[in-house]
Amino acid sequence: MDLVTLAAVGGNLSVLGYGLATLGPSIGLGMIFGKALESTARQPEVSNKLNTIMYIGFAVVEVLGLLGFVTFLMAR
Repeated sequence: MDLVTLAAVGGNLSVLGYGLATLGPSIGLGMIFGKALESTARQPEVSNKLNTIMYIGFAVVEVLGLLGFVTFLMAR
């Protein structure tokens, strides 16, 4: 294989890798949201405190997703 073909294959693999890397944050967001709803249903009086914790968790998970995106861009 020549060098151009290898570069094309490497580029395609990095796109595939980023696509797979988005699965982690999406699963994390689903778990955070689901558990927050479950906790609010069990104890409605702590919903304000849970919302604050939930938003912090959303921010952490989204930062991980953005780090994967930046890594993808740097690899190109």
